[in-house]
Amino acid sequence: MDDGIDPHQLERAAHCLRTIAHPHRLRMIEMLAVGEKTVGALARGCDIKSHVASQHLRLMKDRGLIHSRRDGRRVYYAIAEPGLLPIIQCIANRYRTTVEGDGEVET
Repeated sequence: MDDGIDPHQLERAAHCLRTIAHPHRLRMIEMLAVGEKTVGALARGCDIKSHVASQHLRLMKDRGLIHSRRDGRRVYYAIAEPGLLPIIQCIANRYRTTVEGDGEVET
């Protein structure tokens, strides 16, 4: 008989979900799902300043969700936790907006 997920593991899952539960961090994960990006690219994609993007990235990196690599003076970020990909896909499937006719329609 399945007793479900261990309560300790559920606490860890909730901690992870609280970390990504921010519009900028979700957008960054969405962008990183297609490949590694620099802080500047992520900041532009979120329409925020680079230092603010760096703070979000540092938090996600400290939690083991993303990792970075240096190439000369540039630092590239990528997803380290493969479980983020189905989460962001689920969110995209539920909240993606498509354009139909003259207006936008949520799908």
